[in-house]
Amino acid sequence: MYFKSIFQGNLQFGNAKSYDKVIKMYDHRLENYYKNDVVFKIEDVFVDDELSLSIPRHVSNITEKNWKNTVDLLQYVAQFAISGNVGAWLTDEGKIMRYAWIEPKGDKAVVQKFLKGRQLIEQEGKEKEAEKALTKAIELYNKHAQAYERRGYVNFFLKKYHDAERDFSKSIKLDQSNAPAYYGRARIKMLREDWEASIEDLKLAIKSSLALQDIHWTARRLKGECHMQLDQFKEAEFEFRFFNRRRFKKDSANYPFRRVTLYNHAQVLIELQKFDEALEALDKVIKMDDAKENIPEADILVFRGIARKNAGKNGFVSDWNQASKLGSKRARQLLEAR
Repeated sequence: MYFKSIFQGNLQFGNAKSYDKVIKMYDHRLENYYKNDVVFKIEDVFVDDELSLSIPRHVSNITEKNWKNTVDLLQYVAQFAISGNVGAWLTDEGKIMRYAWIEPKGDKAVVQKFLKGRQLIEQEGKEKEAEKALTKAIELYNKHAQAYERRGYVNFFLKKYHDAERDFSKSIKLDQSNAPAYYGRARIKMLREDWEASIEDLKLAIKSSLALQDIHWTARRLKGECHMQLDQFKEAEFEFRFFNRRRFKKDSANYPFRRVTLYNHAQVLIELQKFDEALEALDKVIKMDDAKENIPEADILVFRGIARKNAGKNGFVSDWNQASKLGSKRARQLLEAR
């Protein structure tokens, strides 16, 4: 039985000696262990000029055994790499059946410093130690795109935005498929309210990630918010609609943002004079648990009243009266002007 597979990523080996050794081992295992029952031959993935294994997004229909063999082989050679990663998915009708994240985990100093730094990022108050470890990884291998990207996030958390942007840009220069680096740089540009430049980076984050990854949807959500800031309501509506159609699992980083994104979508629909759709969205917003952001109930009621009135529905006065009691000045103005 055949399933849809997706492979994407790269592994860097750092020097010619390691690279040549990996190619020989790859070829040996390909013929003797897997009998060529893998997705990639040597000429498909190894790049001599870069001393790397590189897989631009590759989509194909294969058997589960073929996927497993390929993952096993990539995991084997990854132990000799010093940076990079490869994602592998096996799906059936859009559902993930098998997933693997392949990256170096050997005992080389650069690998250990990177892993230590990445682990420290997750520990509150360990940001400076994380920065030190990641800097050491970069000193040991100055083409370590992931170390620059992770250090960029450390600098972002420390509010060293100039340093963070520099690190994200360096990571992108080394690996133009690094979606988290584009996303991180977009966040900095959003802080500067440079919405157009943020959108361009978020476009690249979306393009270089998969719809199977959380960052793809996070980038779409933020891109919609940037379009809102620019009054580009059609573009914002496109991104919010995509996001709101997605069913996120509770452990997804995007799950807590479902309500606020639906609320933003409703505002955009009002601007586009799609009042029935906006009313439907706002009814859902009111019923949803607010797990992440505290949207004032008065604001929701104001917009629902606007949607109801323009859709020719009853109840808008009641919404505005309730919002007015909650302290909404806009609701009082709407009541006076009706």
